[in-house]
Amino acid sequence: MRCCDALIVGGGPSGSTCARRLAEHGFDVVLLDQARFPRDKTCGGWITPAVVELLGLDLEEYARSRVLQPITGFRVACGVRPEVRVSFDNVVSYAIRRCEFDHYLLGRSRCEAHEGTRVESIERDGRHWVLNGSFKAPVLVGAGGHFCPVARKLGAHAAGEHPVIAQEIEWRCRSQADPAEPKLLFFEDRSGYAWCLQKQDYVNAGLGRLGPGSLAPFRSRFTSWLRDSRTLPAEPPPLHGHAYLTADRSRRRVSDDGVLLVGDAAGLADPRSGEGIRQAVESALLAAESIIESRADGSKLGEYAGKLRARYAARTIDWPVPGFVASALMSMPVFVREVVVKRWFLHTNDRAVKEFAHRYGGGSPTHHGSTPSELTRTRP
Repeated sequence: MRCCDALIVGGGPSGSTCARRLAEHGFDVVLLDQARFPRDKTCGGWITPAVVELLGLDLEEYARSRVLQPITGFRVACGVRPEVRVSFDNVVSYAIRRCEFDHYLLGRSRCEAHEGTRVESIERDGRHWVLNGSFKAPVLVGAGGHFCPVARKLGAHAAGEHPVIAQEIEWRCRSQADPAEPKLLFFEDRSGYAWCLQKQDYVNAGLGRLGPGSLAPFRSRFTSWLRDSRTLPAEPPPLHGHAYLTADRSRRRVSDDGVLLVGDAAGLADPRSGEGIRQAVESALLAAESIIESRADGSKLGEYAGKLRARYAARTIDWPVPGFVASALMSMPVFVREVVVKRWFLHTNDRAVKEFAHRYGGGSPTHHGSTPSELTRTRP
């Protein structure tokens, strides 16, 4: 039996971040993931400066052998309406490949990682959790995404949930699109959007929508959109599916006696943009903080759920205007720039995002000559 201080299920950004922070404080951490890294992950794959600061990433070092595409603008359209171009004088985000990004984070997590290890059983033995009858710890962290087995142990049932359904493809290709300006195509019913990012020698494209029903009615429009932009290859790779819960709709229990959920396992994605990497990292740091504090005071572990509620107060994705008005707004450059891009996607003026990154940031990252504040500053 391998005994340790903390067990983590899932090696994505939330699991590796939690493991790294715990290891920095002297915890013996064992992480299990059913995949072998590097592995593909269905995701658009871009990170904001807040994520860079939270992880303390050295971007120059990261970019030496991995894809890191600076983003300085967006091209946004709604339905058949003309696209609106939004550009900035500085880098506002970075496109990454999740297969590289997750592998990199796991590699620096300082934990004992067991890749290719599926969680078959989760049992309670006194004050300890036991996985597969082989790993034992007083604390268990569920970081295995929407279908995390630890989340199921805490009562998560897909039948009663209303997740965002997404599909994505990524392939090696040089399109005619400007790699610094990803494209966003919002559906006319405002239930979701499609995206297309050029990441140096790779293209990532996908679509996601909220609510019941199939993506099928939107896939034809998505395919036409890519073909019209001469982005889709003659023989495109198959779409890969994914599901996740937004913070305003998730009702998952995120903690119990000695167990915590982080990232998509807890259902924390942004209701507007679907962003999940920042929330994965933030929740992992909050979980690690609670676990570290519980060493001196066991009751501190129970404060995690309250910290999470305070950080992600419910927000609605509903537009408080009629559909035709909303569609018209999506054609207005000022609305697209100030609301869609800066508020919904970049959180440029979101004080909570900045304060959290400043408090929990993992160091002083290198930004190719720019500080975090310079990266988030935009033209008036």
